Order: sequence, then C-alpha cells, then structure tokens
Amino acid sequence: MSDPVRFLNAFAHALAVMALYPELHPSRESAIDEAHQTFDELTTESHHPSFTFLDDEVIYAREPLRDLKGWSWGRRLAAAGVQRLEFDRRVTRDEFEGFLQEVLARVTVSAIDTGANRQMRELGVRFGAVGLRGQSEQPVSAPVSIATVDVTLNEEVETLRWLQGEVQSQGAIPLIEAEAVVRSLSVAMHSERRIVLPLLQLKEFDQYTTTHSLNVAVLAMGLAEFMGCTPKQVRGFGVAGLLHDIGKIKIPLEVLTKPGKLTDAERQLMNQHPAEGARLILQSEESLEVAAAVAYEHHIMLNGGGYPALHYRRECALASRLVHVCDVYDALCTRRPYRDAWPSAKAVAYLTERAGLEFDPELVSALTRMLEQANVQLGFVRKD
Repeated sequence: MSDPVRFLNAFAHALAVMALYPELHPSRESAIDEAHQTFDELTTESHHPSFTFLDDEVIYAREPLRDLKGWSWGRRLAAAGVQRLEFDRRVTRDEFEGFLQEVLARVTVSAIDTGANRQMRELGVRFGAVGLRGQSEQPVSAPVSIATVDVTLNEEVETLRWLQGEVQSQGAIPLIEAEAVVRSLSVAMHSERRIVLPLLQLKEFDQYTTTHSLNVAVLAMGLAEFMGCTPKQVRGFGVAGLLHDIGKIKIPLEVLTKPGKLTDAERQLMNQHPAEGARLILQSEESLEVAAAVAYEHHIMLNGGGYPALHYRRECALASRLVHVCDVYDALCTRRPYRDAWPSAKAVAYLTERAGLEFDPELVSALTRMLEQANVQLGFVRKD
C-alpha cells in the first residue's frame, strides 16, 4: 500500500475512533498516534503533500489514487467542505490532533470547541473548499486560505502530445490518459487563487493543436462550472474540449501551419477533421458519445451554417455549442502564422456580434461574464 493511501486510511480511522471515544481514551490515542506516524512518513517523502477530493476521485498532488476510487471518506470530506488538504510543514503530534479535531467538527457539524481556530494560524495545515468561479475560497478556519500550486502543465503537454502520436500511429484514443490530463487540469484549476485562462500561449506553430486543445479543455470546464454544471459534466466537457480537434492529426503539418490562404483542396481536407475526429473517438470508446458529438459539431453554427453541412437543420448538443464558443475564443486569442493574436476584448466583441447567428447567445453571455469576473476580481493572465 502506498504511503498516501496508508496515511488517508489511518487519517479516516482516527476520525472514526475520535467520534466514538473521549479524549485520552487508549483506543483514541492509539489511532491518533498511528495516523500521525503515517503523516510523518509521508512528509519525509514529500515536503508539502496535498490531497484533493473530487466526486469519487482522490488525488494526491496531481495523481489519482486508484486504490481509493469511490472512497466513502473522500465523499464525506468533500460534502463537509473539505475538498482539499495541504500540509505546508511537518507538525507535532498535538498539532496534528488539533487538526483532526477541527476536521471532525466540520464533518460531524458539531460545536466542539477545540481551540483549533487559533492553532491553525500557525499550524501549516490548510484545508477547505476549492472553487473556480471567481469567489474566494471558504476554508474551515477562516484565517487560513488554501495554498496555491505552481502550474506549469509540462506533463500535461507531453501526455497530450504522446496521446496524439498514439492516435496517429494506432488509430485509437488512449482514454485513460485523456481522462488523466483532464483530471490534472481540474486539480490545477481548483488549486489556483486566480482563474488563469487560457493557460498556455503558442510557442511554436507545430504545437498549435496541443496548446489549443488544452486551452479549450480549460475554458470548457471553466464555463461549464460557471454555469452550474455538475463536476461529472464539467470533466466530461473537459474531455470533449481536449479531443475536439483530434481529427486534425490526419492533416499534414504544412497545411495546418500554412501562413497564406488555403487552396480548395486544402480547405476540403481541413473541413474533414470534424467527421474524422468523431469516427476516431467512437471507434476507440463508445462511452465518449459526448466527445464524439462535440468533435463532429464544433464547427456547426447556430443558424445551421458551418461544416459538416447538415442534411436538415437541428440544434447541436449543449457541449458542442459550449466548446464552439471556447474554441473560437481561444483561436482568436492565439497568434497564428497568418495573423497576430487578438486581445481578449476584441475576441469577446466578435463572439457578441455573432451571437444568435453562429454562437449560442446564452453561452456567449456566460463566457463574457466569466472573463469579466476573472479580469476584475482575480487578475486575468496568460501563462507561457
């Protein structure tokens, strides 16, 4: 059993025993001792261990703990507002007991006066809710905020490049890796004090599909959460955003990065990527129906225009309309071989002008509000 898993099991056992026995009871003291010992071992290995509880997932740093998928205590902690635990330093046994008491008080909604509010200021233990909508976090102990995480996304970029290479060579999408990238993006987004949208700028034109796909995934998850979708829906939209352009792997790089106008033959080839992407996704995994629909529909306009051409006019899926807005916004804000990047305000103005014709007006309005909230409250930035 890995150290993070062993610690969490000992941590949950200590909470359960503390709920049954009074202070100084031998069983209670023994459970706390064991949990603190596993904590000491964990902090010896990792100086700043952190855990995030999202739905049925328990994530250590950015890696999901598969042994704890569906862990009941993870759901209980998240429901009590303890969606993230982060330890800034090693703590004494007494400090650790105070931390456990505070968490237990939160989980049991009891009025136990543990004095932990005072302790937590110096404790180096941070825990509380995680959020993406621009509101300030609501930690268990008011003076304590959730620590930030330095997000570089190097691993996510490399994983997505590997995934694209696998699709190109094998013709199948590695679903586990795609979901792992989205989970990692979700953790990174929830760990930041600021909404950082988009996360990446284009460094080289041959990185466009990778960079753009990650940005669209983040924008799609941010917008879905801003609109009140469930965490499961949010990550489903994230996977759809990540894979929306997967059909472009069949298009030669010189066409994708061509600085001038495409020929008719090149345009026809480019216009095939939605259908090709949907085919690749459905051949790889039947459960990715939403992602397949998004891959097929993300260039179809609200008025029925765009491509692929529809045989009869119909409304595209919500996920497709949402990714379409995010897709165009990021494309406009990214420097391309044939034009400079647009400022965010100019891109939003374009979306607003085309709302009701090409884009869903409600989604354009929601994206605008989300970006305005990020600009005003959190400091809108792009990370290189």
